Amino acid sequence: MNTQYANRNTNKNKTMQHIQRRDRGGEKRETNQMVFGIRAVIEAIDSGKEIESLFIQRGLSGSLFMELKALLKEHNIAFQQVPIEKLNRITRKNHQGVIAVISPITYQNIEDLLPVIFENGEVPLLLMLDGVTDVRNMGAIARTAECAGVHAIIVPKKGSAEINPDAIKTSAGALYKIPVCRQDSLGKTGRFLIDSGIQLVVSTEKTTDSIYDVDYTVPTCIIMGAEDVGVSDELIRISDKLAKIPMFGEIKSLNVSVSAGIVVYEAIRQRSTGEI
Repeated sequence: MNTQYANRNTNKNKTMQHIQRRDRGGEKRETNQMVFGIRAVIEAIDSGKEIESLFIQRGLSGSLFMELKALLKEHNIAFQQVPIEKLNRITRKNHQGVIAVISPITYQNIEDLLPVIFENGEVPLLLMLDGVTDVRNMGAIARTAECAGVHAIIVPKKGSAEINPDAIKTSAGALYKIPVCRQDSLGKTGRFLIDSGIQLVVSTEKTTDSIYDVDYTVPTCIIMGAEDVGVSDELIRISDKLAKIPMFGEIKSLNVSVSAGIVVYEAIRQRSTGEI
C-alpha cells in the first residue's frame, strides 16, 4: 500500500472519531421515532431533533399551527401536505394533523466538515447522491462508502432517500459511522466544493470518457444520480469531469449502489497504489 495514503487514512480515522464524539454525545442510538401533535413536534424541533420527514394535514390552521409553520421556516424544514386519511393510516393516535418522523442519525453540514478534513492533512473523498430515493440503495452505498473510507455522503434535503431502519439495516450500521450531509441545494454545495478546491466528477453515460481516465488522487467529490434520470443538468454543467463506467453487455445499466462502488474503489485503488 502507498505509505502516504496509509498515513492519510490514519488521519481520516481521527477525523471520523472527532465527528462521532461530537455527534453522539453519549446518547443511545435510536431507530426512527414518530412524534404526533403540533405541540409535540414544536418541542422536538426546539430540542434539536433531526426531522427526517414531516406530514401536515391539508387545510390545517390555528395559532399553534402558525407557530409551527414559522418554526419550520426558521429551520428550513421541508414538509408534505397530505389528506387526513393518510395521517390516520399512519397512526390512530390523536395526531392533530401533524406527524413528524425523527431521524436516527444526526446530519452534518459539509461547510463545517470540510475544514476539519483539510486541517487533518487529509485529501477529501466525498460522495454526492443526486435524487437517490431508494432506502436500500442508500444503505448499500453508505456501507461501501464507509468501508472505502469516504469522508462523507452529501444528499439534498428534498428528493433523497429517508434514513430509516431499512436503510440502517442495509448499511450494516455504516450510516451510524459515516457523516451524512443534508444540504439545501446540491448546486450551491457543488459550487462551494469547487471554490474549496474539490474537483467534481459526475458518473454519467453522457460522455465518452471513462472513469479510469480521471485522477482521483486530488480532492474529489464523486456524484451519482438516480437510475432513471441520472445527475441533474445543473451539476453536470458545473462539474470538472464527466466519466462513464465501461459496459460490454447488452443491458448497459447498473444499479446505482453497484456503480457507486465501482467508481469509489477506482479512487481508492489510485490513492493506495499511487498509479493513475
